[in-house]
Amino acid sequence: MLTQQECDFLHARMQGTLIEALGIRFLPTDDEYAVAEMPISPRTRQYLGVVHGGASLALAETIAGVGSLHLTHFDESLAVCGTEVNASHVAMSATEGKVFAKARLVHAGKSTHVWNVDIVGEDGTIISAERVTNRIIKRK
Repeated sequence: MLTQQECDFLHARMQGTLIEALGIRFLPTDDEYAVAEMPISPRTRQYLGVVHGGASLALAETIAGVGSLHLTHFDESLAVCGTEVNASHVAMSATEGKVFAKARLVHAGKSTHVWNVDIVGEDGTIISAERVTNRIIKRK
């Protein structure tokens, strides 16, 4: 879904944000999925050493938002705003390495986009299954 050029653009725009603080990186793909990775590090772990559920939610909302930006062709007159995130944390992550968010579009309307996002470990184990709804609004 995302091109290398789009990923480079996004990385430049995300400097100084939560996305940069968590180490989230966007990955180009040739399919219908939007994909990002996040390191398992002290910034993203909870006290047991695994990925914090809040970090998983931030990763899911981020990649779904980026997917919606892609669908709107990065139109500067539009804003993508997350309006709902629902998560089921189904397994503990590894304590090191990376996790990956893979977002699949469920619905693309004029004013809302709905995404299913799986957060998986490097071994492919699903850690969290999430659904994100984005509102697409005109900027003033």
